[in-house]
Amino acid sequence: MSHNSFGHLFRVTTWGESHGPAIGCVVDGTPPGLRFRLSDIQALLDKRRPGQSRYTTQRREPDEVEILSGVVSGDAEGELISTGTPISLMIRNVDQRSKDYSEIAQRYRPGHADIAYDIKYGLRDYRGGGRSSARETATRVAAGAIARLVVPGVRVRGALVQIGSVKIDRARFDWHEVDRNPFFCPDAETAERWTQLLDDTRKRGSSIGAVVEVVAEGVPAGLGAPLYGKLDQDIAAHLMSINAVKGVEIGNGFEAAELSGEENADEIRMGENGEPAFLSNNAGGVLGGISTGQPIVARFAVKPTSSILTPRRSIDAEGQEVEVMTKGRHDPCVGIRAVPIGEAMVACALADHYLRHRGQTGRG
Repeated sequence: MSHNSFGHLFRVTTWGESHGPAIGCVVDGTPPGLRFRLSDIQALLDKRRPGQSRYTTQRREPDEVEILSGVVSGDAEGELISTGTPISLMIRNVDQRSKDYSEIAQRYRPGHADIAYDIKYGLRDYRGGGRSSARETATRVAAGAIARLVVPGVRVRGALVQIGSVKIDRARFDWHEVDRNPFFCPDAETAERWTQLLDDTRKRGSSIGAVVEVVAEGVPAGLGAPLYGKLDQDIAAHLMSINAVKGVEIGNGFEAAELSGEENADEIRMGENGEPAFLSNNAGGVLGGISTGQPIVARFAVKPTSSILTPRRSIDAEGQEVEVMTKGRHDPCVGIRAVPIGEAMVACALADHYLRHRGQTGRG
């Protein structure tokens, strides 16, 4: 299976399967001299880690990261310094239950990649989906932690802004609320509504979709290139590669189709610091594929988890019509744990474009 890498100068290759002994990634292109601690990576992995509330899969994985290469010890206790060589990261799997999937070994789960994998490769790893499992995304979060060190002064944050048809109230958007509830929700009142919604969904043995918003602040102007090297193009591709993502938008996204030219255009004046100042950010921080210096705003839609207890019609490997009911431990709303994954993928895109910009222009 090819295509396990993404990025150009900041390049990430992931490896491992959901029910194998470990998963991991190799981050190549990291500049030398970046200083960090293992706890910096672990803190972000802990945000994605399963089993932290009743609204996520109860698979118990500590997701403890190990660094195998690419660093030396720094002056301070626990400090690591990148050497500029590939940084290899590994996370061991400790709570696999492959027997949970024995009943679907020959049956295709509707909505999953099972049938597509079989058509393409002639075989598949039915134990949690193998490479197609969202378990692989833990390695992306680890890579994203390294990526955040590459671009100076950038802050990447994500939030869940919609579950099912229930959206947050933008007037109550508060980043401080994101870490105060199990949904990464920036609106405390909506988080309360989601509690009942997710409880009802979980009791039915069903699942529900969500929308995640990622905002990157402090992004320098000039990242990206016209036509085939657009910053928003690569951000969209990175986000679209996340499991269960079915749509991505930058800035106003699809809502821009409902606006007039006067409403959509971000007007410009000179700021007090002598730099251009935009009066709005409908473009989401990117014009012509190049960052403007405004916050980068991206959203992505996550479909409902296909692994549900409700029987669904399907076929088996011999072409017989069957009903499939997926047992095991699954997220009633996989969009919740997609928040730190979305942050990581945006951070990786920014790191890659920052290095490309610096290489082409000599400016960082």
